[in-house]
Amino acid sequence: MESLAYNSVKGAFKVASSIFFREIRSTGASQVPEKDPVIFIVGPHANQFVDPGMVLISNPRQFAPLMAKSSFKKKVIGQLATLLKAIPVIRPQDLASKGKGTIRSSEDGTRLIGTDTKFKEQVATRDVISISKTLKAQVAEVVSDTELVLKNALTEPLVSDESYKIIPHIDQSTLYDQVHKRLAESGSIVIFPEGGSHDRSEMLPLKAGFAIMALGAMAEHPDISVKIVPVGLNYFHPHKFRSRAVISYGSPVTVEKEWVELYKQGGSAKREAIAALLEAGHEGLKSVTVNAPSYDTLMIIAAARRLYRPAYEHKLRLDQVVELNRRFLLGYKHFENDPRLIELARKVQAYNNTLKYFGLRDHQVERTKTAPFDAVTLLLTRIIRLVSLACVGFPALLLNSPIILLVSIISQKKQKEALAGSNVKIAARDVLATWKVLVVAVFGPILYGLYSTILFGYLYMSQYQQGQMSLSRVFGWSAVSYIAQPFLHYAGIRLLETGVDLYKSLSPLLLATFNPGSAAHLRTMREKLSDDITAFVNENGPSALEDFNPHRFDNMEQRGMFDGSSIHWLGNDRSLFNFNSSSSSSIALSPSSSSSTNSSTSDNDGTATKKST
Repeated sequence: MESLAYNSVKGAFKVASSIFFREIRSTGASQVPEKDPVIFIVGPHANQFVDPGMVLISNPRQFAPLMAKSSFKKKVIGQLATLLKAIPVIRPQDLASKGKGTIRSSEDGTRLIGTDTKFKEQVATRDVISISKTLKAQVAEVVSDTELVLKNALTEPLVSDESYKIIPHIDQSTLYDQVHKRLAESGSIVIFPEGGSHDRSEMLPLKAGFAIMALGAMAEHPDISVKIVPVGLNYFHPHKFRSRAVISYGSPVTVEKEWVELYKQGGSAKREAIAALLEAGHEGLKSVTVNAPSYDTLMIIAAARRLYRPAYEHKLRLDQVVELNRRFLLGYKHFENDPRLIELARKVQAYNNTLKYFGLRDHQVERTKTAPFDAVTLLLTRIIRLVSLACVGFPALLLNSPIILLVSIISQKKQKEALAGSNVKIAARDVLATWKVLVVAVFGPILYGLYSTILFGYLYMSQYQQGQMSLSRVFGWSAVSYIAQPFLHYAGIRLLETGVDLYKSLSPLLLATFNPGSAAHLRTMREKLSDDITAFVNENGPSALEDFNPHRFDNMEQRGMFDGSSIHWLGNDRSLFNFNSSSSSSIALSPSSSSSTNSSTSDNDGTATKKST
């Protein structure tokens, strides 16, 4: 029964992910141990409740996710957590309470002095006093109702009275007991060691929980061998509808017996063992994720990867794009202070700015080669197709407009709330996809029911009462309408998506038609920059990467570089409504894009990033 519930949730996530994402690829899942107890550490946590679903649909093992206990109270999310047998985690911040009175600090910042406070009643040793998002301090001793001794001095002493919150210390022994029991039964768990979701360009520092769990389980049960499997979630614009994603499973990290022995000793030896496993897990996650210090750096890396000639002369799958981005980032960090690289980065940025000025993407530059007369013909053809699609797709857009409006309002509201309550989020885009999916999941069936009810009322009034249709047929047609609507709405969305892609494909044709001189200059600029990047990478790559090989893409299409597999449950997105024609090659994906086959339209610029470009 438990397996049935688990597989039902997994199936539901498969369908939802196929609707929300245009393409999903999974790599490395074959490395997952079949029988050993496993802790899957997942990062970066860029998409709140969507991330566990991505692991669920790609993971060959049945697992129990660790989830904040507060999430169990949420509708839909709480029900799914129960079906998945999720292990609840009590987060101290969820139990924070407002402290009575106000506080200020001593001159050295080691004590807090209260006014009208009740420290004896409200505060305990090891609790955390939170003054602001960035100013927090752990309590070492409660001296009186008006005085606290802090474990560490405040970084910013309080010179005036301030309000504060009390974050209680939580005994997590029950949580560790549940995890140890699961691992002792050769089960597996999923944990997000960053602690919470975020929208930064690199992972947050990992918390030690997974290391303590693994070492504690092996110390308590000497006959088991826990494996740590890193799972990288690499999204292409994670908060956007119909984006792309790559789920990468890394090599399992074995928990060494010597670490377990050190853990058993306690004290500094225990901390040494935890630190060693924490570092091993961090290195594992770095091997399956793209971690850039900033989004600007990530944009430069992605552009350089697209321009690297051995790469763009071949067709890369989505997982290969992510892997190449990661390798380019390693090389970038190795040479970041090299004047030659700094100059190349400046040129890449200038190229990106030029593309932005002309409203083009890199893969569209080559499409400006089209002769003006041919460009005009193709432009008119696509405009006609675009208008035709708009006429067909507008009814679907109109019928979906209540959901679209609700999605926009609710997701933006949740984004503001998440941003206000976090000190690590940049714009809180990590909550957008989750709430888009939840709103559609909850209100979609309601909207379909409303439309079916309207149809029932119409048939009842116009057909049944006039004796032209039986009541059973009225009910039957209403039921058919309810069942068919999700599929019809999805088809309408796909038509709209194809129309948007067609609209984006007009830019290079417009440039080729009305400004061929600028188009030629842009192609020359790209060609020269491609030569410079290729020369630099081929010359210096071996010193940054031991396994560097400029010929690694040769014959790649026949033998494949990675074991990436594409996840689709609703058909092939590249052919549905893409209307193959002789003109498709003019707007095909660039050789450096994610697809291994040409497609007539694409919005993918091949940049695995957590920010809209």
